Amino acid sequence: MRNIRNFRHDWLTNVPTELLSGALVALALIPEAIGFSIVAGVDPKIGLYASFSIAAVTAILGGRRAMISAATASTAVLMGPLVREHGIQYLFAATVLMGVLQVIAGVAKLGLVMKFVSRSVMTGFVNALAILIFMAQLPQFVGAGWNMYAMVAAGLAVIYLFPLLTKRVPSALVSIVLLTAFTLMAGIRLRTVGDMGHLPSSLPVFALPQVPFTWETLQIIFPYSLALAAVGLLESLLTAQIVDDMTDTPSNKSRECVGQGAANFITGFLGGMGGCAMIGQSVINVTAGGRTRLSTLFAGCFLLFLIVVAGDWVSRIPMAALVAVMIMVSISTFHWSSFKNIRSHPWQSNLVMLATVIVVVATRDLSKGVLIGVLLSGIFFAGKVAKMFGVRLERSVEGEALTYYVTGQVFFASSNSLVDAIDYQDVPANVRIDLSGAHFWDVTAIGALDTIVHKLRRHGEVVEVVGLNEASASMVERFGTHHPGTRDVAQ
Repeated sequence: MRNIRNFRHDWLTNVPTELLSGALVALALIPEAIGFSIVAGVDPKIGLYASFSIAAVTAILGGRRAMISAATASTAVLMGPLVREHGIQYLFAATVLMGVLQVIAGVAKLGLVMKFVSRSVMTGFVNALAILIFMAQLPQFVGAGWNMYAMVAAGLAVIYLFPLLTKRVPSALVSIVLLTAFTLMAGIRLRTVGDMGHLPSSLPVFALPQVPFTWETLQIIFPYSLALAAVGLLESLLTAQIVDDMTDTPSNKSRECVGQGAANFITGFLGGMGGCAMIGQSVINVTAGGRTRLSTLFAGCFLLFLIVVAGDWVSRIPMAALVAVMIMVSISTFHWSSFKNIRSHPWQSNLVMLATVIVVVATRDLSKGVLIGVLLSGIFFAGKVAKMFGVRLERSVEGEALTYYVTGQVFFASSNSLVDAIDYQDVPANVRIDLSGAHFWDVTAIGALDTIVHKLRRHGEVVEVVGLNEASASMVERFGTHHPGTRDVAQ
C-alpha cells in the first residue's frame, strides 16, 4: 500500500500540469542542446539524443523529482579537446566511463558533500547562472532588426500577463505557441530553431563505442571522464538543492549521483554526449507546475517526438519566443533579495557570494566559482572559530606555580596562538595547563601541545596537563609525544 502511495506521489500528481510543463521544457531544450553540441564540436543530434536519454533515465533513477537533466554547457566545454584530438567515438567511450565514475560516487555517498556548500555559495551560484542564462541570449540580438526586440517583448508580456487569466496552462508555453503562429501567419522573417542546426529524423541506435578496448584508450579518456563526472555531479547536486528550496521538498543526493551516472552510462551507448542537471530548464519546469518524475520523463520523450516526428514544425519556432522564455528564467532564477541582504549580512558572506558570481561569470565555469566560494567559506569559518579561543594565566599565592586555563577550539588555525600564549622564560618549577574548557580537533593542535610541554621541560619545569575531554585525550594518546616525564590527567 505504501509503495502504491509513493508511486502516485512520484508520478501521478496533477498529470495534466506535469505533461504541459514537460512539453514546455522539451521545447526549451532543443536550441540549448543544439548550441551545446556546437560548443563540444559535434553534430547537433549528439546533444539532442543526449538530452532525451539523460532526462528519461534520471526521471526514473534520479533522486530529485521534477529536476531536468540533459546536455549542458558546463560539460560541453570539456569535450571539445577530446573530440578534436581523438574523434567522436572516444567521446562516447568517455561518456560511458563518466557514468561509471558517477555511480561509484553515489554508492560512496559523495552526495553528502553538499553539506559543505554554504548558503552564500549557493546564492552566488544561482545569481551567476542567472547572469549566464541572460548573457547566452544576447547573441540572438546581434544583427537582428526591430522585429526581434518587438517579438521578445511581446513574448515576455504574454508570459507575465497570461497568468492573470489562468494558471492552468504554463504561460511560457502559450507564449511560444502564439508567437510561432503569429510569425507564420504574418510572414515575419526571424531566426528560427531550424537555423540553429539540422534536426535528426531517426531514433538513436544502441551501439558500442568504436574504440580499441585497451589500456591506452583508458589513459586517453580517463582524465576527461573524471573531469566530466566531477563537474556534472557538482552542478547536479547544486541544482537539486535549488529545486529542494523552490519546492520545499527533500531529495536524495546520493541517489541523484547514481541516477546521473546511469543516465550518462546509457547515453554513451546511444550516441550521445555527457550531461547533468540544468538549472534553467529545472526552473522552467518547477515554475510551470512540474513537481513529479512524470514531467521530467515526458520532457525527454516529448523532445524525441519533436525532433524525430515533428521536426519540420519545430524548426519554424522563432528564436525570439525561446529567448523570451529564457529571459524569464533568468529573472526568476536571480536572487534579487541578495542586494538587500548586502547591508544586513556579514561582509564575509557577501564576499563569498560576490566572489562566486565573479569567478563563474568570468570563467564560464561553474565548478571554479563554487570551488572558490567553498574555499573562502572554509577560510572565514576557520578564522571565526579561531577567535573563539583564549588563554588565562593564574599564579599561585606563593608564586611557585602557574596555571594556564585554555578555553575554546584548538586546531590548525588557533594552535600557534596557544603556543605563543605560554611564557617560557622566568617561570616557576611547576606549570599546570588546564584544558577542561578546550577541545583539540587535529594533529596540529596535538603538536602545539607537544611543543609547549617540550619547551617547558627544557627549562626543568614539571608540567601537568589536566582537563582533557575524552576525544581530546584519545588524540593525545594516539598522536602526542610528550607523555614521558609529564603527568597527563583526563577528566
